[in-house]
Amino acid sequence: MRPSIGFCSSDSRRHYPAQPAVAVSIAVFRRGEVLLASRTAPPHADLFTLPGGLVETGETLESAALRELREETGILARMVGFNQPVQHIVRDDCGRVERHYVILSFAGIWLDGEGRAGPEAGEILWRAPENLFGLPVTPGLADVIAGAKRIVDGAR
Repeated sequence: MRPSIGFCSSDSRRHYPAQPAVAVSIAVFRRGEVLLASRTAPPHADLFTLPGGLVETGETLESAALRELREETGILARMVGFNQPVQHIVRDDCGRVERHYVILSFAGIWLDGEGRAGPEAGEILWRAPENLFGLPVTPGLADVIAGAKRIVDGAR
């Protein structure tokens, strides 16, 4: 028997959304390595992923990706192009959609900054895309990075 809906509720605007949230991420490359940041909050707390976040009203996708990169890590990058969409859908024990993000992933090239941890990025590291083994990463990250690397390599 499934629990009643009353047992699966939350007050957060990101929990049980009326529609998907639009977010962006960016794979930034420097000397053959990609920038990764560990998440400090759900979803995927303590896992490494690409910097990113929600798009603000009136903001272009590209501007949002570069802003989130700068805010989370202090890194500046040049946008190279769009990579791919990523979907993140989580259902609760009642089967209701608890979280739904549509993340539009971009590729970029490092310009400046060494990276710094902060409220959203617990740890910053640069890693060769083929050397993610053993690193706790978000689902599908290796494929997203591989696609971004092809875009960056094609732009050089």
